[in-house]
Amino acid sequence: MHNLLGVIGWSGSGKTTLLETLVGQLAADGLRINVVKHSHHDVMLEPPHKDSARLRTAGAAQVMIASPFRVAIIRELRGAPEPTLAEQLARLDPADLTLVEGYKWEAIPKLEVQRPSLGHPPLYPNDPHIVAVASDAPPPDDLPDNVAWLDLNAPATVLAWLKARINSAPA
Repeated sequence: MHNLLGVIGWSGSGKTTLLETLVGQLAADGLRINVVKHSHHDVMLEPPHKDSARLRTAGAAQVMIASPFRVAIIRELRGAPEPTLAEQLARLDPADLTLVEGYKWEAIPKLEVQRPSLGHPPLYPNDPHIVAVASDAPPPDDLPDNVAWLDLNAPATVLAWLKARINSAPA
């Protein structure tokens, strides 16, 4: 699963800021990058008075908004269970890398963004799927051998680690 990487961490740790940098650099290098962003909140994608929202509110199961600039499909669950990550990933076009922000509980390779100053415990000791930690603190003495420790304040080191990971993916 070298073409899939979860990015997890406590709120305020800098996940989105790091992802923004990584996605920007990888896309600038010509790679196709997909991102899945999980939210626990109701997501409002268009103002309530717009035609697409009015049609969705009227009862449409799905509304596609299409323009020369982007396409979005809004699917109302209307009480149905939230689709699994696997179901969400199946809806995406192929990419060189898909980054997943959230879905902490999934059994996928993950990069933990960790800032001890927030006062939260690290997640990597209890999650065998965490393959790397990007932190603004030095590595602990008891860091497992299979977990890379990356400098969160030097995003280029995180980017280099991620590029090496992408390049080592089986063809």
